[in-house]
Amino acid sequence: MDKQDQPKLWTVNYINICIVNFLMACSFNLLMPSIPIYITEQMGVAQSKTGIVLASYAIALMFVRPFSGYLVDIFSRKKILLISFTCYVLIFFGYFYATTILIFIIIRFMHGITWGLSTVSSSTLAIDLTPSQRRSEGIGYYGTFMNVAMAIGPFIAIHIYNNYGFQKLLWAAIGMGILGIIAVALIKAPERPRVDREKISFDRFFLVQGWPIFLNQLLPTFAWGTIGPFVAQYGNQIKMSNPGIFFLFWAGGIIASRIFAGKLVDRGKIHLVNTSAMFIVAVSFLVFATVHSIYAFCLSGLFIGIGFGMMFPALQTLYINLAENNQRGTANSTYLVGFDLGLALGMLIGGYITGRFSFETLFLVSSGLCFVSIIVYRVFSVRVFERKRLR
Repeated sequence: MDKQDQPKLWTVNYINICIVNFLMACSFNLLMPSIPIYITEQMGVAQSKTGIVLASYAIALMFVRPFSGYLVDIFSRKKILLISFTCYVLIFFGYFYATTILIFIIIRFMHGITWGLSTVSSSTLAIDLTPSQRRSEGIGYYGTFMNVAMAIGPFIAIHIYNNYGFQKLLWAAIGMGILGIIAVALIKAPERPRVDREKISFDRFFLVQGWPIFLNQLLPTFAWGTIGPFVAQYGNQIKMSNPGIFFLFWAGGIIASRIFAGKLVDRGKIHLVNTSAMFIVAVSFLVFATVHSIYAFCLSGLFIGIGFGMMFPALQTLYINLAENNQRGTANSTYLVGFDLGLALGMLIGGYITGRFSFETLFLVSSGLCFVSIIVYRVFSVRVFERKRLR
């Protein structure tokens, strides 16, 4: 298909769902680097126990994601997004009253539930708003908004936290959330044919044929889970004047990867993209852990961003291409459960490793897992995908 014959991607509705994705992710990630600093400095929590607080929301996600996929395959995706996103914003007010670690954990858990519903409904609605001929490209750009938010959010958070305090940080997150709710309301969702309620079974909550890819995904997402909570602390330890600069280079890498990665996947190079991405991330974490200089700190961030920016849309496309059209929500939730489980493991185990050993040890473990993921992908995931793919 000639470029001029391709259907339009950047429609008003697609732009709105991308804006929603950015604001939702940015508001959430304002808290990611600030919570471990806040609870260790202001609440006296031991470093080895920070992972429990950080991972409570990811644990909630693992419970809610499969049901989210089922719900968005049955009910209106826009309505679910509007309700869950509104609840998600309201829960931010709970942090003002989080005076104990238990309350913090409960609020994070509740945030995880609403975040899970919001992200599954948002990403599935984005697929509905993306032309099928440009799906991988559309998923890539949509994901870029979240990934950039995950990079910019921590940078903004460190500045606000250091200069204005934790409460002002919460108000900034609430403001972004309110803007996101408005953007959701402006979306005109495409009409979907009526779906009869099917008998509930396991394969409505988890894409069974994607099991090997799911297990493979846990390895690099563990490494991803170590970035938001621990990079700022690591940067402070190795005397970086502003650790937030890592996240700017990280965002730059993610943006750069989307210029070419999605198009390569649409041209049938999905396995080359995934393998290359895993290798780039593995080497970047190795350098990040072993070379202590501002140049290594920034360049590692850049290439970690490039690698993950290539990898995640390609992994998501694997699931989608294994699923029937009426299982898009299930495919999305399965991908996101794998993301969340790896994220939770990275936070939980990361907190323990940094408390008992060192930040360098944690990032070396992350590098090693990414190298292992290459072998697992080539030996198992590729074979399963090629045998069971539907498109």
